[in-house]
Amino acid sequence: MKPRMPLVSAVLNGVAAVLSLSLLAVPPSVRGESADRVYDVLVYGDSSGAVVAAISAHREGRAVLLLNTTKFPGGMSASGLGATDFMGYRRTFGGIASEFYDGIAAAYGKTDVRSFEPHVGQQVFEKLLADSGVPVVYGEQLDRDSGKGVTMEGRQLKALRTLSGKTYRAKMFIDASYVGDLMAAAGVQYTVGREPEQQYGESLAGVRRGDSKERPHYTQGDKDHFIRKVDAYVKPGDPSSGLLPRISKIEDLKNGQGDKKIQAYNYRVCLTSDPARRIPLEKPEGYRELDHELLLRNFESGDGRIPALIEPLEGGGKKVDWNNMHAVGSDHPGGNWEYPEASYARRLEIEREHETYIRGFLWTLMHHPRVPESIRTYTSKFGLPRDEFQENGGWPFMIYIREARRMVGDYVMTQLDCEGKRSASDPVGLASFGMDSHVVQHFVTEDGKANSDGVIWRVPPKPYGVSYRSIIPRRGDCENLFSPICFSASHVAHGSMRMEPVFMTLSQSAAIAAGLALDRNTAVQDVPYAALLERLVAAKQIVSVSQMAAKKPSAPKDPIRP
Repeated sequence: MKPRMPLVSAVLNGVAAVLSLSLLAVPPSVRGESADRVYDVLVYGDSSGAVVAAISAHREGRAVLLLNTTKFPGGMSASGLGATDFMGYRRTFGGIASEFYDGIAAAYGKTDVRSFEPHVGQQVFEKLLADSGVPVVYGEQLDRDSGKGVTMEGRQLKALRTLSGKTYRAKMFIDASYVGDLMAAAGVQYTVGREPEQQYGESLAGVRRGDSKERPHYTQGDKDHFIRKVDAYVKPGDPSSGLLPRISKIEDLKNGQGDKKIQAYNYRVCLTSDPARRIPLEKPEGYRELDHELLLRNFESGDGRIPALIEPLEGGGKKVDWNNMHAVGSDHPGGNWEYPEASYARRLEIEREHETYIRGFLWTLMHHPRVPESIRTYTSKFGLPRDEFQENGGWPFMIYIREARRMVGDYVMTQLDCEGKRSASDPVGLASFGMDSHVVQHFVTEDGKANSDGVIWRVPPKPYGVSYRSIIPRRGDCENLFSPICFSASHVAHGSMRMEPVFMTLSQSAAIAAGLALDRNTAVQDVPYAALLERLVAAKQIVSVSQMAAKKPSAPKDPIRP
């Protein structure tokens, strides 16, 4: 992968000297080392949190290695998710997460920036890694098929083996992946899907039908819901013709039921309206009009809303972060349910299916005669940017994995934590975003119309603490592993906690706790919180509302849905 062009800013004038990703893939500190080397901390993953955890451990003087499963650093914060959600609470995080966003702002000559171009996020991560000296190996994935992907001794994870046949050993492991493959391979208990309402006493849990007469589970009116009657059958009014794609018939579908389904994925596509930078979006290979019939019928029913959340990005490239919004958007409901536990080959197929759908969705908006002319005129000015994701034709590197596996630890974060009805005694970070889920599935109602299930939104009354016990396995499971991305939370609470700044915060806290466990030669479950808190505060982590209040306030921003 070629290095990006340097930014025109004082803080990143040295970016041209930063090692390219091809060099970072085999850094000098890794080449030629003995296969018997045992690292203090091994960070495995593809997320922004993986970068932060590795830097944090290295700053403490630990022998650390970052195994990145992709070819670039930073996860979604460098792959299209340029509109970061602070909920007006920029002060809820400090540490290396704050350094990252300070670096983003400085790149644009500002003091506070929420929305940024993907390549700027990548450059800031690259600079943080280069400045820290963290050794990084790119493109390594856990061997999940051979049965030899991990070496366990009792409750201790000793080594992991990658698809390339290499074995990496460490004393502490941090699974900072978006899917939790290492956590699962180590035998840690986890779940996938939606808990029933009664499991944790959550009023937002489980199935949440969009056609409910009242929607106490959603506080933004009709946004993200159907507002017109749209026929669900291939031949309108004829059940024998079958249902349109991505619509299911589910008998006795009631609010509060649990299942193994997860909220929809999409790609956070960066688009530009600058003619000099724009790559036109063509009709994709494999395009089927039937796949977009629900979208077209929704327009014809009288819903004239643009089905997209379009967030302008900083910079002079007229770029936007294009996200899902309203009844039928770029989300691909149902297409991702297998993804968390699927093979690598099947995950790739799912990613390609999503790309085909989203490219087709965008082309339909821009060109199809059944789309309102005003929407065609507006959307057709956009295209993929030539100066983003250049190695991938302007398309984002990574699918947006909003939810995958979730660890089940001794403390499960739930709606009660989000709403302040209970508080963890051992917080290692703060979360504040709304309890949020995108659509989980489209279904046919009893009267033959299409509707959505799973869309929830409710804002916590104030920021709340995330328990240390939610980022470590339960007592009796693996004793030297952290999972700060696929943390222990219900589906409802996960929807509030799954923000990139929170991932970074929890990952740094995991790295600090790993160091404390090493120093005391103890299991991660036995790390004394008082000692951990002292180190977190010294690292400028924000773990309480009182700490947050002491920070210099930043300008509030209107919340958007990630």
